[in-house]
Amino acid sequence: MKAKDTATPAIQVLERTFSLLDVLASHQDPVSLKEISEKTGLHPSTAHRILNDLTLGRLVDRPEAGTYRLGMRLLELGNLVKARLDVRQAALEPMRELHRYTHQPVSLSVRQGDEIVYIERVFSERSGMQVVRAIGGRAPLHLTSVGKLFLAQDDAPRVRAYATRTGLNGHTRNSITEIPRLDRELAGVRAHGYARDDEELELGVRCMAAGILDDQGKLVAGLSISAPSDRLEESWVDRLKATAQEISLALGHLGTPTRR
Repeated sequence: MKAKDTATPAIQVLERTFSLLDVLASHQDPVSLKEISEKTGLHPSTAHRILNDLTLGRLVDRPEAGTYRLGMRLLELGNLVKARLDVRQAALEPMRELHRYTHQPVSLSVRQGDEIVYIERVFSERSGMQVVRAIGGRAPLHLTSVGKLFLAQDDAPRVRAYATRTGLNGHTRNSITEIPRLDRELAGVRAHGYARDDEELELGVRCMAAGILDDQGKLVAGLSISAPSDRLEESWVDRLKATAQEISLALGHLGTPTRR
């Protein structure tokens, strides 16, 4: 079999069905049978017969006689697929690859209220650093690299409200405890597309983090590298961001992130 044939469905009607769906997917408005026939190369009677069957299965809608569009059943199926996408599952192997590259702990965190929660971590004894916060551990947003990613998504009133609720309490001498400094830090996060923790949560530990986005462009998690303060390498930033993008793609992200 030729290489180009490996992607061709074994059943001809399926190949024609995929072709019809692709045409409908490329249009926001209903498409006439004539145009569908022209774009697919199918005889109008063949296209009509397949579209009629797809309409019965709600994969295609017929808003008016002779016109077609994608059906709501596809949305229902898409939502089922989306619901089964697990950020932790999607992230685990890329995290392992990133750990093999840096030899430092790699963590996956999500936001819950005013804190981040660590939901996965990959590390080894080679890092030379003891992991203090286990999976399920929590930390304030403003003291962590991942937390800053989430705060950077908030507008100014929400950041002020967070500061009021938490008091911006610090853990080390490097902790950000004042709103003007936090504002500058978050502006840098937005400008550069990643965040840092410079011994703000724990003395002797520095971190960098990049965001993971879902199919709607919403920030759903953060990927971070932690290392002893003298071992964090600037050259890791690009690899970190690329790994976060890889996980985002696995979750269906294709475009530019949206602001909440």
